Amino acid sequence: MDITVSPAEKTVSPPTDEYNPLIDDHGLSKQYETPLPEPITSFAALKDRIRHHYELASDYYYSLWGEHVHHGYFLEPPDTKERAQIRLIDLLLERAKLEKGSTVLDVGCGIGGTSRYLAKQLDCNVTGLTISGKQVEMALKLTLEQSPGHKAKVSDGGSISFGTGSVQFIELDAERLGHWPTPPTGIVHCFHCIWISEAMSHLPDKELFFRNAFRLLESDGKLVVADWFKTEGLTDAQFETDIKPIEDGMLLPPLCTQSEYVRLAEKAGLKVFSEPLDISQNVSKTWDISWSLIQSPALWAFAFSQGRDAIAFLQAFRAMRRGYANGTFCYAVMVFQKPMPGVGFPGEDKEDDHKSREKKN
Repeated sequence: MDITVSPAEKTVSPPTDEYNPLIDDHGLSKQYETPLPEPITSFAALKDRIRHHYELASDYYYSLWGEHVHHGYFLEPPDTKERAQIRLIDLLLERAKLEKGSTVLDVGCGIGGTSRYLAKQLDCNVTGLTISGKQVEMALKLTLEQSPGHKAKVSDGGSISFGTGSVQFIELDAERLGHWPTPPTGIVHCFHCIWISEAMSHLPDKELFFRNAFRLLESDGKLVVADWFKTEGLTDAQFETDIKPIEDGMLLPPLCTQSEYVRLAEKAGLKVFSEPLDISQNVSKTWDISWSLIQSPALWAFAFSQGRDAIAFLQAFRAMRRGYANGTFCYAVMVFQKPMPGVGFPGEDKEDDHKSREKKN
C-alpha cells in the first residue's frame, strides 16, 4: 500500500467558519449554545467526567462509527469511513513495522476494534485497556459475536482466542499502568508494542504515561501513537477561538504539540523510530462526515437533557472542523522504540533486563 502523504500545511490561517457548503447544520448548533466552560477542579474530577461520557455515549459511538472509534485516513475519493479507519491502522502498522505474533497493549481500546484487527490480521495477543466498564462489556460482546460460531475459547486468564491471535479487555485508568501488571515473577517488560490511538490527549499526566510505557515495553519494543495536537506558535486569539472549544467539548486537559510528545518520550528513555507525520489533510474529512451524521433534532434535544458536557461535545465537532480548516489543530502519527540494553538509556537496570529476558526464554 502506498502510504506517502504530504504533510499538512504548517501556515496558520486566520479563523474562519467557512466549511463544506454541502454540509448544513440547519441551525441546530446555534439553537443550543454551549454554556461557559466548566472549570476543571481536579484531574480526578475530569477523569470522572470522561468515564461518565463513555458510559453514556459508547452505544452512540458504535452506531455512528462502528467498531473503530477513531479517525479515518482518506486517500481516495471513494473511500468509505470504514475503509479509511482501517487505512489508519494499516498506516500505523507500516510505520511501526510490527511483527506477527507480537504481544500488544492497546491503551484506550474503546470497544476493541483495533485489538481484534491486530489479533486477526497479525496473530497478535492483545490486551485492551479502557477507563470505561461499559466499553469492556461492549468489546467482549462484539468479540464473541465475531468469533466463528460464537464459540470463542476463553483462557483462564480471560483472553479470548480470535483469529490466530487473542484479545482480552480490562477496565483500567491508563495512568495506573505503573501499578500493573504485577505477575508473580516480578517481570514487567512484557509487551512488544504499546498502541495508543487518540487516547493520550485525554491523559493529564503524559510524562507519567511515557515513563510507564518505557517500563512495560520489551527492549526494542515500540510505542505506537496517533493523536490530536495543537499547532506550534498559536496566538492567544487562535487558541481561544479554535483550541479551547475542542479541549472543553472533548474533555481534554491542555493539548500538546507534536514536539512535546517527542520531548517527553526521549526524556523517558525512548528513541524516535518513526518521525511524527502530520496527516491532518487526510483525516479531517472524518469530522465533515461526523458533523453531517449528527444533524438530528432529537439527538441535540437528548444531549441538552443530559447537561452541558453533552452539548459541548456536539459543539466540539464544529470546532474540530474549524481547527483543521484553520491549521490550528492537527493530527499526527509517530512511533518510539525502547533501546536494546547496552546503548545507554536512562531509568533501566540493564542487568535486570537481561535476566528478565533470559527467564522468559
